[in-house]
Amino acid sequence: MVAVKDEMIDVIDRASQFLKALSGRSRLLLLCHLLDGEKSVGELARLTGARDTAVSQQLALLRREGMVSARRAGQMIFYSLASPEARQMLDALYGLFCTEAAPSARAEAPFIARSAEKV
Repeated sequence: MVAVKDEMIDVIDRASQFLKALSGRSRLLLLCHLLDGEKSVGELARLTGARDTAVSQQLALLRREGMVSARRAGQMIFYSLASPEARQMLDALYGLFCTEAAPSARAEAPFIARSAEKV
């Protein structure tokens, strides 16, 4: 029984770390843009309206978490989504909040709707 609890705690710790990395508004926005494919830091900065340095900091965190990978081409660094789990989570979030079905889903889960509106 203790081994099962330890295993559960390990899984919960990994899930918590994963969700923590996704929970930042700017990181989530970057990941959404990377769903469309590889992008440079400059392109991501332009798409998000953030400074290159801020984008780089957030991408560094996502890279440490294994969610994105980087490729250097000359002086430019290109990032792409590297985590199948992150892609699955983004697909789920898209289904909940970005489709025509989203308003009814939000009506059934008012807490989620209120939280999303604050972002």
